Amino acid sequence: MSIYLPIAEISVNVFVLLAMGGAVGFLSGMFGVGGGFLITPLLIFYNIPPAIAVATGANQVIASSFSGALSHLKRGTLDFKLAGVLLAGGIVGSTGGIYVFSVLRSIGQLDLFISLLYVIMLGTVGGLMLVESVNALRASRGGSPLPLKKPGQHNWIHRLPLKMRFRASKLFVSVIPVLALGAGIGFLSAIMGVGGGFIMVPALIYLLRVPTNVVIGTSLFQIIFTSAYTTFIHATTNYTVDIILAFLLMVGGVAGAQYGAKAGQKLRGEQLRALLALLVLAVALRLAVDLFVKPPSIYSLSAVGLG
Repeated sequence: MSIYLPIAEISVNVFVLLAMGGAVGFLSGMFGVGGGFLITPLLIFYNIPPAIAVATGANQVIASSFSGALSHLKRGTLDFKLAGVLLAGGIVGSTGGIYVFSVLRSIGQLDLFISLLYVIMLGTVGGLMLVESVNALRASRGGSPLPLKKPGQHNWIHRLPLKMRFRASKLFVSVIPVLALGAGIGFLSAIMGVGGGFIMVPALIYLLRVPTNVVIGTSLFQIIFTSAYTTFIHATTNYTVDIILAFLLMVGGVAGAQYGAKAGQKLRGEQLRALLALLVLAVALRLAVDLFVKPPSIYSLSAVGLG
């Protein structure tokens, strides 16, 4: 069954979009990521214009993140104080990202910039996560201690000033890196249509030493509000949010996130990180291929605003 998307200006299959939303929602609940890093490329692969995919993908992240965060709230694996500090930085970063998005769109370089940024970010993060998680799995099977440091162990970040105590995460750390991380995630949310969980989750685990079970719920909670702010600004300034597309993705995402949260509880932390790393690398590889493969048509009317 096909439906016309008024903002994207194309007809799409309803069931394909519902399946996309459900799959991304499942992964959101399982890994603690908003799923924007996956839904935006999927929409682009499905011929949705990148500007629409980014803005509307950020909206879909809200639904799947809310559903997943609710499950973690019931289990008590959510640090509200840490999420609040991350959110404060996220609002600032999102505002800057919206401005850059508008500038790139006005000069016709938005599509290329989005693809390049996805390949670089996903390839780097996915590669680092895969190496660490594989080493952790090998150490675990061999009976030796895991290389991942436990909460409470310090690195250079813990020596920064302006420290704050986050009891739920068992942390006493400077707010500077927390705010900086939130701002970076907010910027990426505006530019790439992502919740930023694929960066926030490993950053909280490896840099701040937040326990993995707390990271997932906290990441999802922060993503809800950062993505909501980004979506609102995109809708009012760039007019690139397709409400019908967003609704279909949200319906699938809410249902899938509940099952994903249950599935994630059956796997160990290093197993979850290994699976997430493989998924991130797969998306990066697919986008990289599209950058180098010759397109079926050299010219595109939509690139010059005639589509």
